[in-house]
Amino acid sequence: MAKQVANVKKAVISQLLSSLVMLQDAINNCPDDLWDHQGHENKYWHIVYHTLFYTHLYLSPSESKFKNWEKARNEYQFMEAVPWPPYYSPKIEHSYTKADLLEYLEKINGEAPNQITQDDINASSGFDWLPFSRMELYIYTIRHVQHHTGQLIERLRNAGVKINRWVVAE
Repeated sequence: MAKQVANVKKAVISQLLSSLVMLQDAINNCPDDLWDHQGHENKYWHIVYHTLFYTHLYLSPSESKFKNWEKARNEYQFMEAVPWPPYYSPKIEHSYTKADLLEYLEKINGEAPNQITQDDINASSGFDWLPFSRMELYIYTIRHVQHHTGQLIERLRNAGVKINRWVVAE
């Protein structure tokens, strides 16, 4: 049984890191004029930050044990209204740079394998708004990364930038 759990954790690590490589490609290939473009409800960089924030959060054992990134800005993780009363829209004033968010991505890449390896995948997610196991939380997180990476790639394609690299896990 221990070997099966280790194999599952290895697969989760591989797929999460592969999805983050695809997000990294979307960051690196974003033209400067698209990074902070006003033409979408959520700016390109904001989708990247949102994705990285929640990936980082969900690698933590729980919300109370989460150690925020040192460059985090209050409430920038929200792309819509804050999800609790009074449901206001956060004030997003300053963009993150590509370099900042690539640094954040690298931090997550460095922490993810160790955290997942140490985790009890059968334990509760650690987040009361996600009523499932840590294993399902990791699948949920990979889906979240891929969802937003797909959005970003579509924006790149609409801007004439073609990136078609599908990362195959090693």
